[in-house]
Amino acid sequence: MTYPKQRLLYRGLAVSLLLLVPFLAMQFTDEVNWSGADFIVAGVLLLGLVLVGEFISAAFTNKLHRLLLGGLALLIFLLVWAELAVGIFGSPFAGS
Repeated sequence: MTYPKQRLLYRGLAVSLLLLVPFLAMQFTDEVNWSGADFIVAGVLLLGLVLVGEFISAAFTNKLHRLLLGGLALLIFLLVWAELAVGIFGSPFAGS
């Protein structure tokens, strides 16, 4: 049985491991070129998604509600990520 603090620690470690992927890629290729700000933004987005998921899990007992709200949170995360990466909407938010 994992406790909430342990679960958050494991998920924080998972976020750190995900951020290691672009860091390691930068060591081997020039195709990946992240700045420190990119890592901070990615970390905030990923940790935010984790915390929203924890909130949804704790606040809602109905599995359908959890699934729908979790899917909505994931969709919002992916849209923000795509906007920051390539500017699919052309907003000033992405620097377009």
